[in-house]
Amino acid sequence: MDIEARKIEFIQEFLKIQSEDVINRLEKVLRKENKSSDEKGSQPMTIEEFNERIDESMEDSKNGRLIKASDLKAKMEKWR
Repeated sequence: MDIEARKIEFIQEFLKIQSEDVINRLEKVLRKENKSSDEKGSQPMTIEEFNERIDESMEDSKNGRLIKASDLKAKMEKWR
């Protein structure tokens, strides 16, 4: 599952949450992660990181861990 599909799945689960305490904890984690990212600054990917991502993507493709864009769009239409 790619990052975009994971984000969508996370959002769907988040919208089901009824506990204010759970939402507060998730907000804290998000703020902490955003602060950490800001402190690191936006660093360009190294060639090694880029090649690793390509290798992971190729491995995902070989092992069928992907979803067609048209299938994802159809799935998203049902959410409305």
